[in-house]
Amino acid sequence: MADQQTANAAQASDQTYWSANLRIIFISLIIWALVSFGFGILLRPALAGISVGGTDLGFWFAQQGSIIVFLALIFNYAWRMNKLDREYGVEEE
Repeated sequence: MADQQTANAAQASDQTYWSANLRIIFISLIIWALVSFGFGILLRPALAGISVGGTDLGFWFAQQGSIIVFLALIFNYAWRMNKLDREYGVEEE
């Protein structure tokens, strides 16, 4: 009986960990899609009047901004997952 409860608690913890992981991934993908596809392609005409570094903001997002945001998302994901791993006791040694 105690083994069953321990197994159920471990399974619930695993599901919570996995859902938190998926939430981080989905939020990162939404931000990435918004910045790369949204700002760089769809909203480029609307951002054309704003100047950044001698070019319009839409072009900047398409060429540089999306790469910078992508790198920031990678570092943010690694930091958040390390924090989540420590919280659930599955961190690497």
